[in-house]
Amino acid sequence: MTRPPPTGHRVADPVRRWTAIGSAVTLLVTAYFLVPEQAFGPERPVLSWTVFALGLALIALLILRHIRDVLLEREGTHPAFAIIVLMCATVLVFAVAYRALARDPGEFDGLATRVDALYFTVVTLATVGFGDITARGQSARVVVILQIVYTFVFLTAAATAVTTRIRSRVTSRSAGRRAGRRAR
Repeated sequence: MTRPPPTGHRVADPVRRWTAIGSAVTLLVTAYFLVPEQAFGPERPVLSWTVFALGLALIALLILRHIRDVLLEREGTHPAFAIIVLMCATVLVFAVAYRALARDPGEFDGLATRVDALYFTVVTLATVGFGDITARGQSARVVVILQIVYTFVFLTAAATAVTTRIRSRVTSRSAGRRAGRRAR
């Protein structure tokens, strides 16, 4: 009966990864609250729409890259951790867009702060729709539709990839343990 040598990095790797995720999400949320509100909005429509479109496109490409890594079962990659950060980035991009749109009178009712924008984004993502904040203007409604479609296509695919990766890892570890018990 030969045992593989103990590897200390197996315990540390998940801790480092979760710490990295926490740090990345904290950095993103901090940036969300620190970006000057005047940077985007009705005063700068071309810049606002361009940054919004490019941000979503970049996140979509990165999500697709990590989904590919899951589907190809690439060793040495950790797409689940990256996908979690990209999902948070998606929420924040939509929250910035909603807050910028809300500065244009008539686009939203009830959305007055960054927290309101973040709240509305999460409520829309969860398809809860409490009705306390409503999209009234055409631009706001288009962005809400875009968020729903984007969530359905990219975030659902990303979540499916993460669960596929986790299920695969759990299954292979369980099979390894069963084989190890039979060998004894």
